[in-house]
Amino acid sequence: MKSKFAPSQITLHWLVFILIAIAYATIELRGYADRGTTLRAAMISTHFGCGAAVLMLMSCRILLRLKHPSPAIIPPPPAWQVWLAKLMHWLIYLIFIALPVLGLISRYLRGTHWALFGIAMPTAVPGDGDIAGDLIDWHETLASAGYWLIGLHAAAALLHHYFIKDNTLRRMMPARRNHSE
Repeated sequence: MKSKFAPSQITLHWLVFILIAIAYATIELRGYADRGTTLRAAMISTHFGCGAAVLMLMSCRILLRLKHPSPAIIPPPPAWQVWLAKLMHWLIYLIFIALPVLGLISRYLRGTHWALFGIAMPTAVPGDGDIAGDLIDWHETLASAGYWLIGLHAAAALLHHYFIKDNTLRRMMPARRNHSE
């Protein structure tokens, strides 16, 4: 039995983590840039780009998760922990697919010009600002829930590594290079 996730799963996990961190940072820090400035536009554009990339990569992660079974946790945890971990992971997948979908649809429905990766995106004609606003409200609510899920996920990984002392965290860590050769 393998002791780690597939290298593709590990790479996608950490790449999604970085993109989510950038997406959260750019949207939280955008208020420090004045409206209408290039810096603010760059922050918002970066937020959109990271969100779209997260959507694509999370879809790949789900496909890989279905293809590759999870490596065993040694020593095996109680059944309730396994159930809770599965629930947590599926909630994370759901939120980090729903967030970019809500964001992208809201942008479309606003009916105003916007771009993704420098490419002009289609917009609804006429736009519907009310529905777009409702979707952004859901987007922001789920984003707040995402903070909690990320925090609980990280706390659980650290708890398992430092206190329970199983291989939960090590299963998702990148392979170390042997520099002695």
